[in-house]
Amino acid sequence: MSRDITKARRNATPHKDLIDWVAVGRRIRELRGFDVTQQQLAVAIGVSQGHLSYMERGEKEIGAEILLRISREFGKSIEWLLTGESKIADSRQ
Repeated sequence: MSRDITKARRNATPHKDLIDWVAVGRRIRELRGFDVTQQQLAVAIGVSQGHLSYMERGEKEIGAEILLRISREFGKSIEWLLTGESKIADSRQ
């Protein structure tokens, strides 16, 4: 590996800051609404209620598989879940 690439990797901004997990959690909570309990959504997406609670508070990074399950459950894009924006129309608006 060249020295320039090694130096660039050391100076790169960590990827951790790219996603605002608290905002992602808020969007999940917004989608869940008042009609669906954490337990009901947790069962639907295959996680524990406690894990969903951590995700909604932004205390856990959410993996691609769980994001995909949430997006399919609510008909929202993964991009919208992560950023709050979507370039293509969601299937349910």
